[in-house]
Amino acid sequence: AQAAEEQPGAATGETLSAVTGAAGIAAGALDSATTHSLGPVKDLQINPLAGTGTDPLDNTVGTQVADFQPVSTAALTGPLSDGGSLTDLPLVGQVAGLLPG
Repeated sequence: AQAAEEQPGAATGETLSAVTGAAGIAAGALDSATTHSLGPVKDLQINPLAGTGTDPLDNTVGTQVADFQPVSTAALTGPLSDGGSLTDLPLVGQVAGLLPG
C-alpha cells in the first residue's frame, strides 16, 4: 500500500490548529491593546480651556419663536465647557460607549 501523498498547498490538521491558535492569540492581543489604549482616550478632557476665563465654548446662544420650545446650543457646548470627556457628549458619547475600555 502506498502512503497517501500530501497535495501541495493542502493544509493538515496540525497546520489548521496552529493557524487557528495563532489567530486566537492575535485576536486576544488586539482586544487587550484596544481596551487599554482606548479607555484613557474616552475619559480625557476634550476642551483644555474648560473652567478657565478664556474658554470660547463657554457661550451659549438660544432663541424662541412664538410658542415653540426654545432652541439653544447649551446641550452641545455645555459638556465641553464643563470639562467633559468624549463619553459626556450627546450622541457621540453613546457611540463611544460601544468602544472597548
